[in-house]
Amino acid sequence: MDTDLSLIKLMLEASIVVQLVMIGLFVTSIASWTVIIHKRFSIRQTIKIADRFDEQFWSGVELIELYNRLDRRQELLKGMEMIFYSGFKEYGRRKNVEGTDPREMIEGAERSMRTALVREIDDMESHLSFLATVGSTSPYIGLFGTVWGIMNSFRALGTVQQATISMVAPGIAEALIATAMGLFAAIPAVIAYNRLVHDVERMNNRYDNFVEEFSAILQRQGRS
Repeated sequence: MDTDLSLIKLMLEASIVVQLVMIGLFVTSIASWTVIIHKRFSIRQTIKIADRFDEQFWSGVELIELYNRLDRRQELLKGMEMIFYSGFKEYGRRKNVEGTDPREMIEGAERSMRTALVREIDDMESHLSFLATVGSTSPYIGLFGTVWGIMNSFRALGTVQQATISMVAPGIAEALIATAMGLFAAIPAVIAYNRLVHDVERMNNRYDNFVEEFSAILQRQGRS
C-alpha cells in the first residue's frame, strides 16, 4: 500500500509536462485496449461466419437456393457470405442478358467478388493502423517525459550547495514512471497488432481461395 501511495504521490507532484505525458499515455492505453477487444471480437465473428458458410456451401445445396437464403437477409451479410452473394448476383444478372458470352459472365462475377473481398478486408483492417502507431510512438512519448523530468531534476540541483541522493531520487523516479507507462501502452498494442494482422492475412487468403473455387464452379456451369 505504501508503494502505491508513493507512486501516486510522485505522479501528482510531477511537473506539468510529465503529468500531461502520463495522462496522454493513459488515455492512449485505454483507447488501444478498446480497439484490441473490439477487433478481436469482430474477427472471431468473421471467422465463425466463414466456417458456417463453408459448411453450407459444400453441403451440396443448390447455389440458387443458397443465394435466395442470403437475399432474404441481405443487410446482415458479412465476409464470405457477401463475397458469394455479390458474385452470384452479378453472374445471374449477366446470364439473363441474351447473347452474353459465358466468359464475360465469369469475369463479371469474379470482379464483383474481388470488389466485395476488398471491402471486407478493409473493414477488418480498420483501426489496425492506430495500434501500429501506438506501438511505435508510445515508448518515445514516455521517453520524452522521462528526459524532461530528469532535466528538471538536474536543474534543481544547480540551486543547492550540496546534492544528495534523496534530492535527486524523487525527480528521477517520477520521470521513469513516464517511460514505464509508455511501455505499458506500447507492448500490448504491438502484440495485438501482429496477431490481428496475421488473422486478417489468413482470412484474405481464405477469401482468395474461395473466389478461385467459386469461379471454377461458375465456369463449369457456364459451359454446361
